[in-house]
Amino acid sequence: MPEPTAIAPARGKLGVLTPGLGAVASTFIAGVLAARAGHGAPIGSLSQLAHIRLGERSEGRNPLIREFVPLADLDDLVFGAWDPISPNALEAARTAGVLEERDIAPVSAALEGVVAMDAVFDQRWVKKLHGTRVKQGASKWDLAQALIADIERFRTEHDCDRLVMVWCGSTEAYQEPSAVHDSVAAFEQGLRDDDENIAPSQIYAYAALVSGVPYANGAPNLTVDLPVMLELAAQRQVPIVGKDFKTGQTLMKTILAPGFKARMLGLEGWYSTNILGNRDGEVLDDPENFKTKEVSKLGVLDTILQPEVYPDLYGDIDHVVRINYYPPRGDNKEGWDNIDIFGWMGYPMQIKVNFLCRDSILAAPIVLDLALFMDLAARAGQSGVQEWLSFYFKSPQAATDAGPEHDIFIQQTKLKNTLRLWMGEAPVTHAEEG
Repeated sequence: MPEPTAIAPARGKLGVLTPGLGAVASTFIAGVLAARAGHGAPIGSLSQLAHIRLGERSEGRNPLIREFVPLADLDDLVFGAWDPISPNALEAARTAGVLEERDIAPVSAALEGVVAMDAVFDQRWVKKLHGTRVKQGASKWDLAQALIADIERFRTEHDCDRLVMVWCGSTEAYQEPSAVHDSVAAFEQGLRDDDENIAPSQIYAYAALVSGVPYANGAPNLTVDLPVMLELAAQRQVPIVGKDFKTGQTLMKTILAPGFKARMLGLEGWYSTNILGNRDGEVLDDPENFKTKEVSKLGVLDTILQPEVYPDLYGDIDHVVRINYYPPRGDNKEGWDNIDIFGWMGYPMQIKVNFLCRDSILAAPIVLDLALFMDLAARAGQSGVQEWLSFYFKSPQAATDAGPEHDIFIQQTKLKNTLRLWMGEAPVTHAEEG
C-alpha cells in the first residue's frame, strides 16, 4: 500500500468566493442552502453522491467519497461574490430564471444575505454587458489591492479558516499571452502601468494567489494558464486549476467520442450548434467572446480521438461549433449535434443528439466539487496545476508538456486514483481478478 498523504483536517469555516454572481453562482449557492435544509439533493456532485471502490471488487469496499476523504462539510461553507450587476444572490437567482420560485423561497433570506462586492469590470472584455457595481482605481494595481482587501475582510468578517475562489463570471474576449504575462515581476509592473493586456479575470487570480487562496477557472478565459500564475502558484504554494466548466454539449462529446474510439468507428464530421438566452448567451453573441469559447470547445475531439495515431478513422474530421443567442430560451440551452460516423467497409451512419439542458444546473455541482476538492488539495500540501480535476473542464489545464486528457472516463479514473493514493489506498487499474 502507498504511504498516505498528510492532510490537515477540515476544521472551521470554508469561504467560497465567486467572481460573478449570475446564473451559475446563484444556482450553486441556492442548491447548497437547499441541501443543508433537506429541500433538495446535490445531484451531479461526485463529492456528495459518488462512491469510490477500494481494493479488489470482491472486497466490497465502496464508501462515499465524502466519507473516505476529509472534505469540508456543506454546513461549514460560507459564500461571497463579486458582480458588476447583481446586488445579491436572491436577486441574481430570480433574474437568472434557472430555479422556480418554490425552490428559491425556502432559502430566500440566506440568498439575500449573500451581498455582492463591487466587481473589477472592464467592458472592453465583455462588450454586451454594462456594469454598474464596479470598482474604481487609478490603475489595475489599485484594483488588485482592492480585491486583496476584499478577500481579507471577508475572511475576517465571516471567521473563515480557509478560502477558495471559483470563477463563475462571463467569458472574456479572446486574447493571446503577451510579455506582461511572462513573470510575476512583469505582471506586477503591468498592473501599475495599467497594461491593456491584463484582463479582469487575471486580476482576480493574482489577488487570490497572493492571498494564498486556491483558484479554479470556470470560463475559457486566459487566466491561470499563464507563466505568471504558474510562478505565483509555486511561490505561494497554492493550487490552481482550469479551465471552462464541462457542462452541456462538450459533456456529451467527451462521453460519446471515447465510445466511438473504443469500438474503432470512424468519424467524418461533427456539427454542433447551441441556442441559449441567458447572460452567457448574450456575452457569447460577440464574435471576440465566442472565439474564446470556440477554441475551448474545438480542442476536445482531437485529444480524445488521436488522429495522428488513427489517420484513416479520424484524420480528416469536419468539426464545427456554433452558439446562437436567443433570449426566449433563457438558461435552458438547447444543443443540437449531427455526427457523421462510418463503420464496416466504410458505410456511413448518422447520430443526432438534441440536448435540452439547463447549463447552470449542470455547472452548479461542478462549482461545489471544485471548491471542496481544491480546499482538500491545499490541506494536502498540493500546489500548482491540479490536473486530477480535469474531469470538470472543457479545456483542462495540463501540468506537463504531454498536454491535457479529455476522455471523461480516464479523467474520472485519474480523479479517484488520486484520492485513493492520498489516503494510502492502491490505485484501481481493473487488471486484477476483481
